[in-house]
Amino acid sequence: MNNRRMVGVLIFVVAVAAVTSWWLYKVILNRPQPVAVAPATAKIVVAAKDLEVGSVIKEDDVKLEDWTGPFPEGSTSRPQELLGRGVITTIEAKEPVIEKRLAPKGAGGGFSVLIPPGMRAVPLRVNEVAGISGFVVAGMHVDVLISGNNPGADGARQGTVTKTLLQNVEVLSAGTDFKKDPEGKPVVTQVITVLATPEQAEQLSLASAQTTVQLSLRNPLDKTVAKTPGTSTSNLFTGTRGSAPEPPPQVRPVQVAAPAVVVKKEPAFVMEVISGTTKTEHKFEAAGEGK
Repeated sequence: MNNRRMVGVLIFVVAVAAVTSWWLYKVILNRPQPVAVAPATAKIVVAAKDLEVGSVIKEDDVKLEDWTGPFPEGSTSRPQELLGRGVITTIEAKEPVIEKRLAPKGAGGGFSVLIPPGMRAVPLRVNEVAGISGFVVAGMHVDVLISGNNPGADGARQGTVTKTLLQNVEVLSAGTDFKKDPEGKPVVTQVITVLATPEQAEQLSLASAQTTVQLSLRNPLDKTVAKTPGTSTSNLFTGTRGSAPEPPPQVRPVQVAAPAVVVKKEPAFVMEVISGTTKTEHKFEAAGEGK
């Protein structure tokens, strides 16, 4: 009797489990499947081709393309806002055209858009050796060295003097130029354009006209301004430092007292007068002496 009851209970449990499983299966099967949501896209202005520094954006330079995700900072979806703006940083094709890569509105294009307010672009003509043999390119920093004769009183004694005129100067561009030698033949010269303050521009202009200019390349992370005394031709042979050799010690003349002039006193002139038995003497002092 107990065995039958146990078998009945087991059959009931199995039936309930089967019905429950079948019901859950039907519920899961009929549940609506989640719909895949496409990522949000928007239109953004990108470069239609490579845009070089100094170029002015025209209609065929930019285009609208789909952009997935958040907009890059400074980007736009209206190409008309970018027309006529100058490019100050190279923009590659299909890159977003953002505000910080463009010159201010109305500034136009060309080389002048690279000059920050308050600064000046100064060209320097140097030879290949002075220009670091072509290794100087835009964006690098250099020191400007000048060599020439000191117009001061010690210039002839010092010889040629070399001095660091400016340090950590940014290079805006590097290229070549053509000029004529004294015989009228064309000569290729290297022109380095640097960024300078108005006061530094005056110094560089005078240095280019009166001295020989040479550049020394700096590490872009080195911002230290070194204090150098300069050097001269005489220092190369004496081993001393500084643009002016130390003057030799001056020997003061010894003040020698003049010997006292001893005036020899001449004996007095004595005249004897005899009158009878009386004799008298009269003394006369030498000329120039008091009585």
